[in-house]
Amino acid sequence: MPPWIDFFTFRDTNVRLILAGCILLGITAGVIGCFALLRKRALLGDALAHSALPGVCVAFILTGTKNPVIILAGATIACWIGAIAIDLIARYTRVKEESALGMVLSVFFGAGILLLTYIQHSGNAAQAGLDKFLFGQASAMLDRDVWTLAIAAVLMLAAVVLAYKEFKVVSFDPSFASSIGLRTRVIEFALATLTVLAVAIGLQAVGVVLMAAMLVTPAASARYWTDNLARMIVLSGIFGAVSGAIGTYVSYLGPRMPTGPWMVVAATVVFAVSLLFAPRRGLVARLLLLWRIRRKTADENILRTLYLEGERHQDMDTACSMANLLQFRSMNAARLDHTLTRLAKQGYVREPSDGMFALTPKGVARGARLTRLHRLWELYLTRKLELAPDHVHDDAEEIEHIITPELEARLVASLNDPAEDPHARHIPPALGAGSAAP
Repeated sequence: MPPWIDFFTFRDTNVRLILAGCILLGITAGVIGCFALLRKRALLGDALAHSALPGVCVAFILTGTKNPVIILAGATIACWIGAIAIDLIARYTRVKEESALGMVLSVFFGAGILLLTYIQHSGNAAQAGLDKFLFGQASAMLDRDVWTLAIAAVLMLAAVVLAYKEFKVVSFDPSFASSIGLRTRVIEFALATLTVLAVAIGLQAVGVVLMAAMLVTPAASARYWTDNLARMIVLSGIFGAVSGAIGTYVSYLGPRMPTGPWMVVAATVVFAVSLLFAPRRGLVARLLLLWRIRRKTADENILRTLYLEGERHQDMDTACSMANLLQFRSMNAARLDHTLTRLAKQGYVREPSDGMFALTPKGVARGARLTRLHRLWELYLTRKLELAPDHVHDDAEEIEHIITPELEARLVASLNDPAEDPHARHIPPALGAGSAAP
């Protein structure tokens, strides 16, 4: 059976262990990373991951064993010392938190490398493989390693579920949390503890260098897909699990392919897909929205120009040529031709003679509404903001496209249902308010 199929039979005990461990790690890191990201502490994970290395080395020096519980305890203590150092430096010195993160990261990682070098030259045979904590070696995980990771992951996820409301309030608005009586320092301590533990349990699989990516990347990916924290946490956990599974799969297909780095690569691919294709927040969605807004603005500008020409000639059947329209609107002839063709298909514009364009009744109603909104906004700026009448046209030219019926009603009420704009021009009545947008 080909390896790419054999993997999914899960007959190999080692595959089951590594896959379970990596998926658990991905879920836990993804969930905890959401709170770090929302609190703008994304780089804290990187600093703590590098701070864990001297803890791993000291735990080995003191015990002479690589027991996962002992190594986890050493890494956790070192991470906590790093977190406290960052807080003290930022709180009691003139050094900003970003600089404190960099200082702690470099000092602790440098100390860890020194201790690791000392251990490697100590002659202790048990030190073999200790350097794998730098980049991780998921393939070396044993049954007890996965059980330790699983217990820690379950406890951490349970803590998030039980204290979800408190974590949510503190992450979004610590001042409000304090005002309603929440003990923000205790809650922040709990969040920091979860971040420390998430970093510590991932060292064997991903390593100190890349662990921060597993904290931040799934959460950043999930943020593109939703504005709801609960959904963001679920999505981040799913993205983390998928990254863990893909990393394990690639490592199985290529024995020399390390699992941890491939987990990070998979998480990065998920982030790239989210960045490009997420609805509303993705780059493609934003470009489409921008294109639709520009097209709608061009359509409305032409409709209003034709309406103003009809108003000037006191005849709404007045037709204009493309040359006439280009004198009023700064667009190229090809774009104007496409705009007029689109408006004709939508029933806003007709072509009474070759090369001449006029409004249909539907177009007149839409043009009147746009002109009404334009002139209401000009009047609002002159009356309420006391701007000169010759300074309000450009602003109204932009705002007329986004004024909603609700805002229009407020403008009318504020201006006492005016009949003329600042230039003594008639404001059309609200006859076209129900016209559909092109």
